[in-house]
Amino acid sequence: MTIVSVLALSAGILWSASYANLSIGAHDVNGAIMPPGMIMTRDTPAEAMLDMAAVDPRDVRYTAPQGARGDQPLEPRIEDGVKVFDLDVSVIKWNILDDEQVMAYAYNQQVPGPRIRITEGDRVRFNVTNHLPQSTTIHWHGLILPNAMDGPAEITQEPIQPGETFTYEFTTEQHGTYFYHSHDHVDRQQALGLYGALIIDPKDPTIDTAYDYEHELVVQLQEWLERDGYTYPAMPMEGGLPNYFTINGKAYPETETVNMRVGEKLRVRFIGSSGAFIHPMHIHGGPFEIVEIDGFPVPETARTLRDTVNVGPGQRYDVIWEAREPGKWLLHCHINHHTTNNNVEEEGGRGLMLIIEVEG
Repeated sequence: MTIVSVLALSAGILWSASYANLSIGAHDVNGAIMPPGMIMTRDTPAEAMLDMAAVDPRDVRYTAPQGARGDQPLEPRIEDGVKVFDLDVSVIKWNILDDEQVMAYAYNQQVPGPRIRITEGDRVRFNVTNHLPQSTTIHWHGLILPNAMDGPAEITQEPIQPGETFTYEFTTEQHGTYFYHSHDHVDRQQALGLYGALIIDPKDPTIDTAYDYEHELVVQLQEWLERDGYTYPAMPMEGGLPNYFTINGKAYPETETVNMRVGEKLRVRFIGSSGAFIHPMHIHGGPFEIVEIDGFPVPETARTLRDTVNVGPGQRYDVIWEAREPGKWLLHCHINHHTTNNNVEEEGGRGLMLIIEVEG
């Protein structure tokens, strides 16, 4: 019996070792909680497991009010002609619905991070202070700038360690719709909320006014994975698929409503702030005209009318939509599952949806 027991125990150890890395102990991952169903091979390192793990509630530094909104304008202070912005990075609790809270990584305690609006040719400075439990950086997506200011961790700069501050400074050379996001722990930080809109107005204001619109809407897209009170970074793999979807940090019906009148035009700035998923964004009530792609104006002779545009990670589309008829017109993702909240559709949809309400 002893021999049989030893053989059975040995076989169990060998079988486990063929599927899991038994050299990793609980202390190596600090008791991390992994997503249910997440596939991890025997050579998955502890560092990768930590990037896929749930946000540790002990790291939360702030609980946002239930009705708090992200994408709030951040006004700079002026120092010797330089526009200076302060960005603080931390872990917060954030309501994507009135009754659904996630633990998020956030700039200035909001998801998305604050909207930064500047003008082509501005000299800008960003003081970034890290209060995360891990290092971070910021990448200024699509901008022409000095390589040392670009943001990829361990490539163009040393990561900003917890408790440290790093300063980015450059002069803007472009105009259009851009965004900023973390470029460290790439499977984790952007998926948990570290991104924000960066709108650069042209030095020549007639460039924008030529589009002839009365209203403007920024649409930043994100996915969330929340199970049993734990928030994990959503990703396109088994165990990591999202179950909630947000526009500007809120899921429908908590998304904003745009109010217009017949004959008015709306400029929508679609931003692919998602780090892993493509969203075919559709507007009811008639087609829109694509006027800018990734910050670059589309020549008038090359502009096309569409009613759906695939917004992939990192992409930006500026479109002009005209209110042709009165009523409630939907703006939504055309992947049907993305218009649900935790697989549930109610009152016409959920998730990546908002309403454009047009009066006659």
